[in-house]
Amino acid sequence: METKCMIIDGQTCSFTDEPNVLEVARANRIDIPSLCYCENLSVYESCRMCIVEKADGTVDTSCSFAPEDGMEVYTNSPKVQKNRKMILELLLGSHRTECTTCDKASTCKLLEYCTRYRVRSARFGNLHTTPPIDDSSVCVVRDPSKCVLCGQCVRMCDEVQNIKALSFYRHGSHSFVAPVNNMLLADTNCVGCGQCASVCPTGALVVKNEIDRFWSMIHDPRHKVVVQVAPAVRVGVAEAFGLPAGTPVMGKIVTALRRIGVDVVYDTNLSADLTIIEEAAEFMEKLETGASLPLFTSCCPGWIQHAEHKYPELLPQISTCGSPMEMMGALIRRQFAGERVFSVAIMPCTAKKFESRREQLDKDGVPVVDLVLTTVELIRMIQELVLDFKNLPDAEADHPLGEFTGSGVIFGVTGGVTEAAIRRVLADTSSATMQTIAECGVRGLDGTKIFEVTAGDMTLRIGVVSGLKNTDQLIAKIKSGALQLDFVEVMACPNGCIGGGGQPSATSWTKAQRSAGLFRVDEACELKLPQDNPSLDYVYNTLLEGRAHELLHVKYV
Repeated sequence: METKCMIIDGQTCSFTDEPNVLEVARANRIDIPSLCYCENLSVYESCRMCIVEKADGTVDTSCSFAPEDGMEVYTNSPKVQKNRKMILELLLGSHRTECTTCDKASTCKLLEYCTRYRVRSARFGNLHTTPPIDDSSVCVVRDPSKCVLCGQCVRMCDEVQNIKALSFYRHGSHSFVAPVNNMLLADTNCVGCGQCASVCPTGALVVKNEIDRFWSMIHDPRHKVVVQVAPAVRVGVAEAFGLPAGTPVMGKIVTALRRIGVDVVYDTNLSADLTIIEEAAEFMEKLETGASLPLFTSCCPGWIQHAEHKYPELLPQISTCGSPMEMMGALIRRQFAGERVFSVAIMPCTAKKFESRREQLDKDGVPVVDLVLTTVELIRMIQELVLDFKNLPDAEADHPLGEFTGSGVIFGVTGGVTEAAIRRVLADTSSATMQTIAECGVRGLDGTKIFEVTAGDMTLRIGVVSGLKNTDQLIAKIKSGALQLDFVEVMACPNGCIGGGGQPSATSWTKAQRSAGLFRVDEACELKLPQDNPSLDYVYNTLLEGRAHELLHVKYV
């Protein structure tokens, strides 16, 4: 691919296939501010913060025009600065600015840019309205008074997730964003994936914060607080504390949680291993009995809700296995039977908050998980205690529910569940077999992957999909008969849990680093196959005691 060059602020910047000047600048480490641009969404040009001055003196949005060889632009000229300040002043004129009470103050792009350009007040007066806050969803809170009409949430919900739960209403100065038909968010077909909140540059959409409830349990001596930590969380924390993106920091997370006051810390990787044992057995049984295929995975609560809303006829083909979070929750209840346990799950996923409240997942009459916190909420708690996270010593999760294999840890990235299942079926840990599995088409961050795997005398046709629009497209092909598959892994969030709505916002490059971090942990694991996890004997023989199917499975209706 031909490499070309343009000049940005006097600096020679090379580019190849970047779609616009804004991407060229970012690729060359030049920061052009933007509130409405997202690399995976259509160009909207609403905020105009990304304006640059061309060599001929005209001003244009850098997200809207393609780079050309020899082109010269200026990102911080007097004309650009003047325009940006006016844009910010206009935005502040309709934005509620009680920043100290905003849950997104530390990551708010509008606040960051106002500080950068020394905009202290709304020159034209503050005329914001205060429509009621919508906290009907257990996953996401919507505050319309903080919306800057960037449209990222609308485009994410439409273009990437195909849910269309959010939309623009009215025109001009009367425009506003609201759930479809102006309903409460909980009354729409929202699946709680949190992708809208992850791209919102202000506090108009935030993940529901439940840190206070967690602290109240920590400080209540009557409860034993037991926490499980999901695979993708360990690669979502590092950047917040000055470590390279994608650095696995589970050891430091364990230490931090113990300093916070948690009594027991378990690793959800163990129940990921358990999930594969159960799911692979279910899959092989369906193959042998001639049941309807493909078998769809059941780990992702966003996907489960989407299927309930849109594909109820497919529910019998979704695995009855509970998610790793559910399974670990059930094991924790058994491990501490008779004790007053408060069970907490730290997840990369906002939809897990909804999943924990599903009554059909209760076991022995009680929820298996009392509270779900996201990766971002964990980061805020660590920051609240001013822990020197970067230099914390590493510690191991508690036993007997802390051990895991490489198959468990890769659950956090798209294709990881499938790769773990293939390992389970082939049951061969030779380096040649591991390499063959890794190269069969299961890895990579593509939204849709279709490939075949030979297991004995069988050839299995497999689909791996992330992002609900990709899921809809794949299901359409299956329903039409254009595509025949035996097994389908579905993750609602693009790229899987590493890009979950509860993770810190990330670019494609950052997600690639998180993926690489999980595979580095996998490579470091001596044990690769889920059936080799030594703790599973204790799980099956002592904790489950013949109740495996009752405690580990669920039927969605």
